[in-house]
Amino acid sequence: MQIQNYINGRFSDPLNGQFLDNTDPARGKVYGRIPASGAEDCDLAYEAAKAAFPAWSMMPATERSAILMRIVEGIEARHEELAQAESTDSGKPLWLTRSVDIMRAAANIRFFAEAILHFSAESHAIPGQAINYTLRQPIGVVGCISPWNLPLYLFTWKIAPALAAGNTVVAKPSEITPATAYLFSQICSEAGLPPGVLNVVHGLGGNIGKAIVSHPGIKAVSFTGGTATGAEIARIAAPMFKKLSLELGGKNPNLVFADCDLEKAVETSVRGAFTNQGQICLCGSRIFIEESLYPRFRDAFVEKVKQLKTGDPSDPDNFMGAVVSKAHLEKVESYIRLAREEGGTVLCGGERAVVGGEFSEGYFLQPTVIEGLSAYCRTNTEEIFGPVVTLTPFKTEDEALEFANATPYGLAAMLWTQDVSRTQRVAEKIQAGIVWVNCWMLRDLRTPFGGVKQSGVGREGGWEALRFFTEAKNVCIKYA
Repeated sequence: MQIQNYINGRFSDPLNGQFLDNTDPARGKVYGRIPASGAEDCDLAYEAAKAAFPAWSMMPATERSAILMRIVEGIEARHEELAQAESTDSGKPLWLTRSVDIMRAAANIRFFAEAILHFSAESHAIPGQAINYTLRQPIGVVGCISPWNLPLYLFTWKIAPALAAGNTVVAKPSEITPATAYLFSQICSEAGLPPGVLNVVHGLGGNIGKAIVSHPGIKAVSFTGGTATGAEIARIAAPMFKKLSLELGGKNPNLVFADCDLEKAVETSVRGAFTNQGQICLCGSRIFIEESLYPRFRDAFVEKVKQLKTGDPSDPDNFMGAVVSKAHLEKVESYIRLAREEGGTVLCGGERAVVGGEFSEGYFLQPTVIEGLSAYCRTNTEEIFGPVVTLTPFKTEDEALEFANATPYGLAAMLWTQDVSRTQRVAEKIQAGIVWVNCWMLRDLRTPFGGVKQSGVGREGGWEALRFFTEAKNVCIKYA
């Protein structure tokens, strides 16, 4: 696959003529090239977006919505092609891209295409004196930077509300998983999205990402990715007074109390730990189990994990595919070594998965379960972002909360109990932006999404996203 930038409605190579290799992680082989764009390509994209903004922002919401719905139709028409491309590009199982990633990308755009039609203003009357009303106006040119773990899913999660609200966009997909963003550009072109409204520039984060964040004309940036990168974005953008939405890392706790439905807790906890090879910011990688239940939960959990199959992403029997890159594989392996050094016992996994044939050089890792670690050690407090889970017993509710909050992250949490009062107490005290009770990844797109502490700044989703991508203006009219 020869990927190109999408700028001002046209596909083009980078101005510097340089390209990066694109690797299939399941086979460990280069299968395509992507632009190694520079700041000059970002400048071109900005100028195109700036020129397109007046007409797009003044277009009636019904017309913008209709164009976005045509994009949804394009995604649905090319569903299988997108699913195949996503699986090849990221190494994740094809069953997952078919059932989740591509369907959710279409749902993201459909949601905001419909939501913008119901995005209402507020008014406040001062009886006998005046009326105030609030205008919600698009910001202008905005930047959207998305990660590699859910490529099209999260790319559309940012672009959809930005476009629906009337902004024009300079977007950078991850250079590790660029394929579906390129195909999405084709779909947008075919759907009649006006030139310059969406511009997709491929390249390294240190080049294109930095160019977007530091560009004086780009007035807001929505970023999903690592906490260290988020801190650098904030350092650059804050003195320029840009609006920022930062969805960053996670080290999510899963609290399992003795009164839970054990079978459901085990089954969902396995899925919530190892889906997408554990490469979802919402995965529950730290599982804390009430002491009286610990042996039963541990044994049932490990038995389930041992049944998970890893290998060829196109085989529907394989729950796990490859991790996204060789560098990431080595990072995750380093944390397994660290866990052993910190006194942990590997109950299963801990090694590369041996997959033969054309996948013999792929980046496969066995799902790994570790016990015997302190809740405060590095393995339990630093983000690993791979198929590695720790099990830790707790004695009391207060201790469970202490363990859960003993990390600089605060994105999501799971809670398993039949006690309604406990649900309310724990959900209130746990430091997380999302708490799932007796479930995982049950998402309603109307709800605010985001984390606390080092898991980010701001909220995405629903009205929160549309508010982020607009500026509020109060108008006060005094009665005659």
